[in-house]
Amino acid sequence: MAGNKPIVPVVRIESRIYLIRGQKVMLSTHLAELYEVEPRVLVQAVKRNIERFPGDFMFQLTWEEVVLMRSQSVILKGTSNSMSRSQPVILKRGQNIKYLPYAFTEQGVAMLSSVLHSDRAIHVNIEIMRAFVRLRQMLASHAELSHKLAALEKKYDKQFKVVFDAIRELMTPVTAKGKRPIGFAP
Repeated sequence: MAGNKPIVPVVRIESRIYLIRGQKVMLSTHLAELYEVEPRVLVQAVKRNIERFPGDFMFQLTWEEVVLMRSQSVILKGTSNSMSRSQPVILKRGQNIKYLPYAFTEQGVAMLSSVLHSDRAIHVNIEIMRAFVRLRQMLASHAELSHKLAALEKKYDKQFKVVFDAIRELMTPVTAKGKRPIGFAP
């Protein structure tokens, strides 16, 4: 690793952190890509050391979860040629996956560094841990901002209600709206 430049861009790591079953996780297929190993190699290393990965460190996705992720239009683009066709979790239309991926919590990702023995795995894990810390800091600052806004709202009178409502609306995450059916609905 040259200087302080991360070996994996922060945006690339942060875009691969998902909220599944109420936990922030990274998928085995994405971790394998970041570590530059085949997904099966990563899974084999985990299975050889399964006692290090209790249920709160790692779990396997269900078919329903994979379908749900696919339906949210989160599609991987441009996978490297060295990876197998079944590697991506979210596939382009018409493709299928052969094995259900695993989801690793922050603790599970940290544990991966003890079963994958490469310099790249060590450096990538450091960057992933930093990304999880940044995510926690952003969530904490968002919660702090919400509390400050509520205190200001109580302090000032109704003339600022419109301003507070607008700020609260901007802070609300955009949710994916359901697609309307095509054609005439009775």
